[in-house]
Amino acid sequence: MMNIVSLLGSPRKNGNSAALAQAFTDQAARLGTRVEVFKLNKLNFRGCQGCYKCKTGKERCAVADDLSQVLETLAAADLWVVASPIYFGQVSGQMKCCLDRWFSFLKPDYMTNPQPCRLAPGKQSVWVITQAGPENMYGEVFPHYTGFLKWYGFKQNHLLRATATGQAGATDLSPEKIAEAKELARKLMTA
Repeated sequence: MMNIVSLLGSPRKNGNSAALAQAFTDQAARLGTRVEVFKLNKLNFRGCQGCYKCKTGKERCAVADDLSQVLETLAAADLWVVASPIYFGQVSGQMKCCLDRWFSFLKPDYMTNPQPCRLAPGKQSVWVITQAGPENMYGEVFPHYTGFLKWYGFKQNHLLRATATGQAGATDLSPEKIAEAKELARKLMTA
């Protein structure tokens, strides 16, 4: 059975990125996949502290906070769902602090090692990005981060993107976008 970890990076309780990620994970769960969801805004954690302890004696992040369990769960998962609204041209601050802690997955000699990551190769990711602007805005966000994931040994990275009004408290995803999320889950879970 495939294991999925879903990281919800919106500070909003019922935001569009969370709703689109949920459409994907609900469909995956219906197909027999185990799903664990983390709402980053509800966790007490810090970004990377630049201490390099994950490279000089530890094989994991040395910061002990609520993200420690998230990082362990990610390491064991087969597929990561990374869901965030775009705020000021980038993923949310909550998501960015989480992403920075992924540095701990790299080996000490990551710059020269042909297998630079501690993670088992072959994982997949689904990036759920929502924004108030047109879909062609902020096109560099997905390739930027998935470039790192290829370095980490991920075999496939997928994108679910939607535009929305950005109005607080409103979820205004089109039925087509929800169907697209469900179809991607069906495709990945039955491959």
